[in-house]
Amino acid sequence: MRHSHFLTAFRHAFEARHAHGHHAHGRHEHHGHGGRHHHHHQASAGGDWFSGSSDGRGDADGFGGDGRGFTRSRKVTGDDLQLMLLGLLEQNPSHGYELIKALGALSNGFYTPSPGMVYPALTYLEELGYATVEQEGAKKRYHLAAPGKAHLDANRDRLSMMFNKLKHVARKMDWMRQAWSGQPRSTGPEGEDARTGWVPEFVEARQALKRALLERTDASPAEQRRIAAILARATDEITGKAGA
Repeated sequence: MRHSHFLTAFRHAFEARHAHGHHAHGRHEHHGHGGRHHHHHQASAGGDWFSGSSDGRGDADGFGGDGRGFTRSRKVTGDDLQLMLLGLLEQNPSHGYELIKALGALSNGFYTPSPGMVYPALTYLEELGYATVEQEGAKKRYHLAAPGKAHLDANRDRLSMMFNKLKHVARKMDWMRQAWSGQPRSTGPEGEDARTGWVPEFVEARQALKRALLERTDASPAEQRRIAAILARATDEITGKAGA
């Protein structure tokens, strides 16, 4: 099912983003303190991309159903970036440029941090003792250190959510590109889209839920509680917690 207004808005947001370059830029500030540098990442006015809007605006999954989520709150905090870098280093010791490429590949190019963001973050992780460095000529290969592993273990759920959001937006971009093309989708044995793995029913159900919630934006407190209870039951069913 195609929603022309949704596709148009999404296309405009996507094109506007790429007209301003492929890198998600932030601003790191380095303040000396006891021999350490403190890296503060300036988030967008609407809140950082992973955490969502700090004032409650924006869609629950961080991607606007009207397409504006791509321009409204796509910033990533310094803490987010550092945690993702540690997660990648746990998989493979890497050079900085390899980590940049890995994040770009994971998100299908949506989030490709600049070297000016990644290398200071890696230096900070080294200073914290979370990463160690192996010098290879003029290059540095970073390895996860034991304190970094402990930090990862304490933040597994948060890291998993961040990586899942990158994967989600990559698939969403692929899905929308295919919709714009007007060509039939290549499907797998269960009717899933060959590129994203999504079935049409899954996409349509997500869109229907967003529309239903928008239609209830003026609901009374009693109606809001009824909807909240429905969503809580659905969440338990999705996560497998129902009846646990």
